[in-house]
Amino acid sequence: MSPAQTKKGASRGFIIPIGGAEEKDENPVILEKFIEICGGNDARIVVIPTASRLRHTGSHYEEVFDELGAADVRSITVSSREDCEKDRVLKKIENATGVFITGGNQLRLSTIMGGTSLAKLLRKRNANGLHIGGTSAGAAIMPEHMIAGGETGPTPFKGQAILAPGLGLTNAVMIDQHFRERGRLGRLLSALAFNPFATGLGIDEDTAAFIGPDGVFEVVGSGAITVVDPANLKYSSIGEARRGEPVSLINVRLHILTSGSRFDTKTREPIIEFENAIFENA
Repeated sequence: MSPAQTKKGASRGFIIPIGGAEEKDENPVILEKFIEICGGNDARIVVIPTASRLRHTGSHYEEVFDELGAADVRSITVSSREDCEKDRVLKKIENATGVFITGGNQLRLSTIMGGTSLAKLLRKRNANGLHIGGTSAGAAIMPEHMIAGGETGPTPFKGQAILAPGLGLTNAVMIDQHFRERGRLGRLLSALAFNPFATGLGIDEDTAAFIGPDGVFEVVGSGAITVVDPANLKYSSIGEARRGEPVSLINVRLHILTSGSRFDTKTREPIIEFENAIFENA
């Protein structure tokens, strides 16, 4: 599922995957920045709580975004594929400046929303300026290829990552969340072994990548983003390995980026800015 084409003269909206468990009370820098780019006091936010089975999830984010100063916040009920075709749902997306997809189960998101008018509209509107944020499951579903599940551990092995189609807001990256907290390096590496065209983003909790229309993202939050780049991969044993066997991956690059760091997903290079830095020979 590829990103929609941008109309002439339009600019893509931001894509903001969050690693889950984002701070909402003491220092909600991620959600504050999300509201800011969506228009600040003029922001019109639609919350999609489909991934969660908890009844209060949507209303809780309504309260959080309202307290952060958004002009209008609406949680929409999307619990079936039929809901994704309803005019009242689509009209709210048409009028929004930002959409926020909550956490929960990403397979619930993909099986309810995949291929529907709602999914197509989200791609179309993001291509023409709508900002879309998502936390945990809401982050996982953003790319063309979604990591739907799998096992933990630092070493990749065949069968470790379960893949499914995502929303297709981007085909430049694959995303895994709760990254450091749940030990998902091996899972992300396993997924990238099948898809070396993409860059892997392993996003810690309370951490987000604000991916701009130029493909450059900034890290915001208290954790880090592990960038796994297989662009120059020389060898992968994923094709020969049996299920459960470890996988060899040769010439994979890795970057650890903390708050304020930036990365260009098009050139696959970190953007390094050092102020008053002094380097000495070791």
